[in-house]
Amino acid sequence: MSAHTVSMRDALYEAPGPKTRRLTIVGTILSLVLVGIGLALVVRQFYVSGQLDAKYWVFFTQLHTWRYLFDGFLGTIRVAAMAGAISLLLGVLLMLGRISNVRPLSAVCRVIIDFFRGVPSLLLIYFFYLVIPQYGIRLSAFWMITLPVALAASGVLAEVFRAGVNAVPKGQTEAALSIGLTPGKTMVKIVLPQALRIVVPSLISQLVVVVKDTTVAYVVSYPDLMQNARVLITTHDAVVSVYLVVAVLYILVNYAINQLSITMARRSGNPIVSRTTENPT
Repeated sequence: MSAHTVSMRDALYEAPGPKTRRLTIVGTILSLVLVGIGLALVVRQFYVSGQLDAKYWVFFTQLHTWRYLFDGFLGTIRVAAMAGAISLLLGVLLMLGRISNVRPLSAVCRVIIDFFRGVPSLLLIYFFYLVIPQYGIRLSAFWMITLPVALAASGVLAEVFRAGVNAVPKGQTEAALSIGLTPGKTMVKIVLPQALRIVVPSLISQLVVVVKDTTVAYVVSYPDLMQNARVLITTHDAVVSVYLVVAVLYILVNYAINQLSITMARRSGNPIVSRTTENPT
């Protein structure tokens, strides 16, 4: 086990005794059996209702189906990448305002952060879709989904950045000030680089939330993966098969992002809190 790897069990609980381990094994086996039975019943119901018929799956053997899904996937990536970039910038700015010694600025940034953290991204999307146009501001579907997702993520990222700044030892700030650096230069040259290194895995993991938030792009009719999937469902009358394939695609993307965050954590030397010590994922 790596010196930087901490199991979830060790981080949250004491080491279980023999009785607890036996109960855990029995509970795990029973849970697996129940899940297996549940899946079998679901598959049987799909079979009985005809959802496993070839007509609901054969169009996945056609190239244009996958090309259409890939176009939607690219739309999802474009929104997620732009929303991620905007939220990173806004998150840093809000964090700097939040920790500022200027009390009015700090109070305003705190309210903004709490607002964006508390308001669902879907509500923000409806605001940009239904309210903003009433004031003569016309936005494309891309920006009507990108800006709300970015704003919702910026509040969370601001707190992530603030946690990273607070994790930097105060002695380094005091040492920088003692040698004549201004507070601004101390923040830019000493504190922020270390804070960013600490929170990089968390920032990458936040991309999972951004990607999932893009699934409501159908509200503004933006052609992302989910919107294109809805078109396929309407065209082929295949709800189960399309949603199942799209769900697998989202799982693969989010799993890849999660693995990237673990890789970045290992390279930066940060502790990895995992489910087990043997498989820190």
